[in-house]
Amino acid sequence: MPKTKPTTVDEYIEAAPSEAQEKLHEIRAVLKKVVPNARETLKWGSPVFEEGRILFSYSAYKSHLNFSPTGPAMEPFKEELAKFKTGKDTIQFPYDKPLPKVLIRKIAAFRAKQVRENDARWMY
Repeated sequence: MPKTKPTTVDEYIEAAPSEAQEKLHEIRAVLKKVVPNARETLKWGSPVFEEGRILFSYSAYKSHLNFSPTGPAMEPFKEELAKFKTGKDTIQFPYDKPLPKVLIRKIAAFRAKQVRENDARWMY
């Protein structure tokens, strides 16, 4: 019998590999502190935070957690992100290393400010 697709963020975390669950709870808690009134939902099968627009998303993979705050939100933090594997809009955090919570918080706050003050889009 096939597994059902998660329909809530809690179900997404429960369905993730055990090594990912702790990191998913950690990043979720950090992001909730930054945007306590944002709506949590699933888009494209991954957890997202929204305030009218998508602020950021995160997702679990085999050996890392992906945080997606958008490229423009990552730009001011290029030096701090140099030690992480990054993509155009994403940052990978391996499960075997502590999450850089302060950095995640700074990037998330910057992205939220971009959306609130400049109506920054998800697809820029």
